[in-house]
Amino acid sequence: MKKISQIKLALFLIAAIGLSVAAQNDNRQRIIVGTTPTPTPTVTPTPVSSPTPVISSGQTIFDLQAKIRQTLLRPQLRRGSVGIKIVSLDTGKVVFENDAEKYFMPASNMKSFTVAAALEKLSPNFRFITSVFANSQPDASGTIKGDLTVYGRGDVSFSTAFYDKDYYRGLDNLADRIAQSGVKRIEGNLVGDESYFTGSPIPVGWEWDDLQWYWGAEVSALPLNDNALDLSVKPSSVGAPCVVNVLPFNPVVRIINTCKTTVSGVRRDLTVKKDLDGNVLEISGTMPVGDKGFNNPVAVSRPAELFVALLKQRLEQKGVVVTGQTRVVGAKEKAFLTVASSVAPVQITQIESPPLSLIAAKTMKPSQNMYTETILWTLGEQLGNKTNLRTASADRGISVVKNFLNEIGIAPDGIIQYDGSGLSRHNLVTPAALVTLYSYMAKQSRYAPAWLESLTIGGVDGTLKGRFKGARTNGNVRGKTGTINQVSALSGYVTSAAGERLVFSIIVNGVSEVGVRVSTIDEIVGNLANFDGRIN
Repeated sequence: MKKISQIKLALFLIAAIGLSVAAQNDNRQRIIVGTTPTPTPTVTPTPVSSPTPVISSGQTIFDLQAKIRQTLLRPQLRRGSVGIKIVSLDTGKVVFENDAEKYFMPASNMKSFTVAAALEKLSPNFRFITSVFANSQPDASGTIKGDLTVYGRGDVSFSTAFYDKDYYRGLDNLADRIAQSGVKRIEGNLVGDESYFTGSPIPVGWEWDDLQWYWGAEVSALPLNDNALDLSVKPSSVGAPCVVNVLPFNPVVRIINTCKTTVSGVRRDLTVKKDLDGNVLEISGTMPVGDKGFNNPVAVSRPAELFVALLKQRLEQKGVVVTGQTRVVGAKEKAFLTVASSVAPVQITQIESPPLSLIAAKTMKPSQNMYTETILWTLGEQLGNKTNLRTASADRGISVVKNFLNEIGIAPDGIIQYDGSGLSRHNLVTPAALVTLYSYMAKQSRYAPAWLESLTIGGVDGTLKGRFKGARTNGNVRGKTGTINQVSALSGYVTSAAGERLVFSIIVNGVSEVGVRVSTIDEIVGNLANFDGRIN
């Protein structure tokens, strides 16, 4: 018996020596996809129970480790890098690790650090406030003499994602508040004040070819509908222009449509182009009769302009007259106006967002980039060091995240953070740092329930809805995915067949085929879920 065990151990050592994950990923490759474009789910507490423990078949931790090593020996992974750390959440014992202290591009796993810091430091009950100011309260006739200013603080819930795909309900709630405060006539402009945030609206390291799509939408203190418009292109009759629609209809974005409808059976040749800093959308090429059409949200430049333009329409529909125009002021113009004005503004009304716990789930489950950046910037403005007023909101936010990670025992060089969401390819993290974070949030955080509810659930919702459909993984895996070109990641929790809770982080870099990356991760997590032995 002893001899058999020695032979078995020798085979495991040979397999370990044979494992090669040497080639480093190419940081110069362009991002093809920002996040997995899945529908935004409705977030409600999901009753997910751990699978019933089974009678052990005699598997040992060495058997489990051998299976993981065998997965890593796939020839398709030979030029890539795979970082792994798996730990028992119950005992703290390391189950398996591979390059756990090395740097990897995390893609949207970066959101884990940002959202965890926000829940911990702002609390799940934190709410974003949007205020409405004027020079004075409305007079007896309901008239505001002068401008009405909407001061935003990054409330991303003015969105179809929070109002069952209704483009206007968030704005209507604000318009109702304004009307209920007694305002009937505004003898001035409707001003959108987005000065709460400072810095470039495009986070550092984002690539230009992401910026026209919703996953590359810029940040604003007055966001609306995820700072994107729903674009639809459909064929018409042969020779006629294609039918192009953007919703919601608005006066901010201009459409140039030269796309023509061709005979059926011809391959679609469609080009959608948006200027990086403009709201002109060019639709060109051809689309055959019978084509199912093209549908994808496109980003809006200067989304605060869209916010006030549509708010003006909603106010007028409710009988509030606006005699002036709409305009937007940022931090620099606001500073000048504040110095020039001698009249202190009066708050007319305000509206609060849903709690951060719900926003966190709407951020993490569908992997929403702009929401995460807004959360990061809000951390900077709420808790960041404002000694240097020239420091951008994002930089302040990153400092808050870094301080939080230091507090929970992550090494100062455990992550290198450039943005909040992971769309920047300059971000670097270690699997060990992610496991430390996930362990802390599950076992030590005061807000562990809100954190767990923010995570996508395998086979149930979010970016994992189509994965982990197996008997022991469906509803059992909770975590955060990450996907950009040549990068896939998953960090989270799974309960083994023996009933032991495990925390893991698996990051694959430098592998071009997304199917290979995803199947590698899923196979390893599946082995964890089906393991019926004891870790300790």
